[in-house]
Amino acid sequence: MTAVKVIKVLGTSEESWEAAAKEAVSQASKTIDDIHGVDLEGWTATVENGQITEYKTTVEIAFPVQEDRQQQDQ
Repeated sequence: MTAVKVIKVLGTSEESWEAAAKEAVSQASKTIDDIHGVDLEGWTATVENGQITEYKTTVEIAFPVQEDRQQQDQ
């Protein structure tokens, strides 16, 4: 049986919401092993002078919970 942990990560981009989502996953994968999937939860943006200047995507990232490393050493 596998337990899965889900965290929320906010990605940002000056290009698009898709690029913001990819950035969130890319950054999360630097410290999280074995990401299994993502759920795009929300899209927002910063607007200045009537133009979108920054796209923001909230991403839920799912990955398996690893066993306690102390238990593995025993």
